[in-house]
Amino acid sequence: MASAMFQNLGKVLDQVSKDKGIPRDMLVGAVEDAFLSAARKKWGYLGDLEAHFNEDAGEIELFQFKTAVETLENENLEMQLDEARKLDPDVEPGDSIGVKMDPSVFGRIAAQTAKQVIIQKIKDAERTVVYEEYKDRLGELITGVIRRFEKGDMVIDLGRTEAVVPKQEQVQSENYRAGERLQGYFLRIDREGRGAAVILSRKNIGLLIGLFTMEVPEIAEGIVEIRAAAREAGVRSKIAVSSRDSDVDPVGACVGIKGSRVQNVVGELKGEKIDIVAWDNEPARFVCNALAPAEVVKVIIREREHAMEVVVPDDQLSLAIGRRGQNVRLAAQLTGWNIDVFSETKIEQVATRAKKVLAQVLEIDDGSAMMLYSHSFRSFEDIATADFENFSQVPGIGQELLQQMYEKAKAAVAGGRGTEMIIAEMIRLEEEELRRQQEEAAVLAAAEAAAEAARQSEAEAALPIDEDVTLEIDAPVDGDPSAEDAETKEEIKA
Repeated sequence: MASAMFQNLGKVLDQVSKDKGIPRDMLVGAVEDAFLSAARKKWGYLGDLEAHFNEDAGEIELFQFKTAVETLENENLEMQLDEARKLDPDVEPGDSIGVKMDPSVFGRIAAQTAKQVIIQKIKDAERTVVYEEYKDRLGELITGVIRRFEKGDMVIDLGRTEAVVPKQEQVQSENYRAGERLQGYFLRIDREGRGAAVILSRKNIGLLIGLFTMEVPEIAEGIVEIRAAAREAGVRSKIAVSSRDSDVDPVGACVGIKGSRVQNVVGELKGEKIDIVAWDNEPARFVCNALAPAEVVKVIIREREHAMEVVVPDDQLSLAIGRRGQNVRLAAQLTGWNIDVFSETKIEQVATRAKKVLAQVLEIDDGSAMMLYSHSFRSFEDIATADFENFSQVPGIGQELLQQMYEKAKAAVAGGRGTEMIIAEMIRLEEEELRRQQEEAAVLAAAEAAAEAARQSEAEAALPIDEDVTLEIDAPVDGDPSAEDAETKEEIKA
């Protein structure tokens, strides 16, 4: 059985090489290694063993190397000198000579082991070929056909090999079906393990960028550039684009005629919403663009915290923030700035409270508090943590007063005071005052309602009784002959 199994391998190796795209010499090496591994498992240590594929015979030949000796002590490792010279007349004591082993003694279990090793070696060789073919394509988009699902992972047929989209790289809102064509971002290639070597992703932001590169010729040619991108896979994405040619509108190029280009990308991403905004070197303008479609009234930049306070009209607040904060979150990812969005009413309220705390803690007037606030010193903590040299640059306030403010701010922080605590107490007092006013208003309204009810009662009681209409009914007289004709006589006095 073993002999038959390892004979006529030439045609088998040729076919496997053709089907799998694996070099034939790589397959020959795999078969030789498999035969050698199985032999060692069967016989244990027998000195040096070598396996060679005989092209003419189309079979594997196994050779055992023994040492030529005059006195034989271990027949598994040694050979009598006279026996060795029958194989090679020039052999000398101590020389190593190879002896071909009889494949008929290669039992069924060993043959099966060799077969399993060969299969594994072929898989390893196939992975090596895949690695060499795909190693330079990392970051590209790869298209294949969904074949099957294995424990949540999606197996993609790429033709000569298979790729896998792990469960964690799939988009929950997308539905996949066997036989469907699918594009994926080439995330990485694995040389270890048993699974597919090519790992694709449907979540990675590279998929979004790659799709726009395919759909927009201006991007592929380098005229339009994607400067930044942010994505919440399956829900919404934002890309910022710029143009190297002043005659080319980058946003219009990405949108396409009647939205054709962006719609193709949306279709491939199975309905994911995409915002295309213009890149701007000025951070404030870029943030305003990134928050589209919301309109921005004012932007306040806080350089030290690398943050911006964006003010929008009251009716635009929910649009700017987006569902569950999605719009502002993507805008922050796109621009790299921390973004806080406020309505006009809210920012005025926040500013009023912050300036009130500054005036209270630093013991300054409202004008000085406004000056500090307008120069991004929104709290006494900002002042305490700032370098005095920078703080002393605030215009419109004398150096002596600035020094006093700085020392008071330091003392307040050291004493454990905090702006948020003070504002929280301020809000509590405001709410108590509001409740008191509401209660007073309710009492006043109840009193006015009672007074109005009393006035109405008095007015109704003063109305005159209507005596203009009287009704008289004359009963018929007994024995009156006219009673049958007119039993009732009515007289109405108007």
